[in-house]
Amino acid sequence: MQILEKAPAKINLSLNVLYKREDGFHEVEMVMTTVDLADRIELNLDVSGQLSVESENRFVPNDERNLAYRAAKLLKDRYDVKEGVRIHIEKNIPVAAGLAGGSSDAAAVLRGLNQLWNLGISVDELAELGAEIGSDVSFCVYGGTALAKGRGEKIEALPAPPPCWVVLAKPTLGVSTQTVYQRLNVEKAHHPNTAGMVQALKQQDFHEICRHVGNTLEGVTLGLHEEVGQIKEHMHQAGADAVLMSGSGPTVFSLVDNSAKAQRIFNSLKGFCDEVYMVRMLGYQETT
Repeated sequence: MQILEKAPAKINLSLNVLYKREDGFHEVEMVMTTVDLADRIELNLDVSGQLSVESENRFVPNDERNLAYRAAKLLKDRYDVKEGVRIHIEKNIPVAAGLAGGSSDAAAVLRGLNQLWNLGISVDELAELGAEIGSDVSFCVYGGTALAKGRGEKIEALPAPPPCWVVLAKPTLGVSTQTVYQRLNVEKAHHPNTAGMVQALKQQDFHEICRHVGNTLEGVTLGLHEEVGQIKEHMHQAGADAVLMSGSGPTVFSLVDNSAKAQRIFNSLKGFCDEVYMVRMLGYQETT
């Protein structure tokens, strides 16, 4: 038996870090939405009980460092599943990019194995399990557009943004989320207006959405990697309606309401950056 799952990337329209908690995590409030750039996950039943992960992408680990593997092991151990699974990941989302590729893969494995192993777990329960794997996994289980609080595991669904184009550009470097948070000075950092972003989404006001984009972590990553700032400046000069770094970076995205302008920004970045994508906003939940 085989199950196929789509694992879409996410961008942070707004990411606010409020304070460092006693458990070592940071309290955040984030508005996240999915875009139409996705990994493809293929799950094949393994009657021997073994768990395995494979991918053509050499940057994708095939052991417990891989969140997809951890998701499978969590379900197998928690529900005492005798069968195993062979997981194949077709990697289209850049690795270590601030786009939740690994988290989305893990979420897809949770959804897919729920079917493959006939576990009958609700989506809400899958999201709770996802929180044990990583901070973005709960959101990725649902997909769509949402306000995430706590360390990212408290999810409140929001309306999808109005249709627009998203141009993504990732410089040839990886960013350690842990390093970015360690260097963050919460008191001195920029704090976006999350409530304003939520209201803009509810009103379906593209220009207000653009006005309220913001990311507390952006200043830290810009200080570590000047390439990120160069991409931001390039997108601004090319006429993007809004420009922001996603997550802890280094991927920068622009929101554009005009396809010709989006194509122009995409073309101008192709010679400037190796990994550039022009995609549509997804924004709605694909799961039930």
